[in-house]
Amino acid sequence: MAKVLICYYSRTGNTEKMAEKISEVMRKDGLEVDLKKVENTTINDLLLYDGILIGSPTYYGSMAWPLKKLLDESVKFHGKLKGKVGGAFSSSANVGGGNETTILDILTALLIHGMVVQGDYKGDHYGPVSIGSPDQRALKSCTTYAQTISSLVKKLFP
Repeated sequence: MAKVLICYYSRTGNTEKMAEKISEVMRKDGLEVDLKKVENTTINDLLLYDGILIGSPTYYGSMAWPLKKLLDESVKFHGKLKGKVGGAFSSSANVGGGNETTILDILTALLIHGMVVQGDYKGDHYGPVSIGSPDQRALKSCTTYAQTISSLVKKLFP
């Protein structure tokens, strides 16, 4: 069975709620999912999964430092994550809070690792975003995203 890691940082609980929703949907889709706070995740963990999703609040238009640290340290495995499915999601305090730049920063690191990233032609193109606590729109986006990523993981890792 394909395995997915959902690694996140959440100080206020908003990003955590998104991670939980994505995890719930992916499990219903038949994937084995480990939901881990970044402080409970090691770089060695990244090698164990077929898919890796990273969630972060937006801090100054970028990801939270603990996630940046994990991704910086993952250079140790440069090339070893090639072909795995990657994705990102984010929360911020304001509409112009930097959600897209945060997601793009995470996706850039995953693409440099050679991971496979899938966008969405409608809705949240780069990954789900929430303004403050996830509302119905954000949770629906998390659901759609989880289903899309689940489908991709199952295609690549049957």
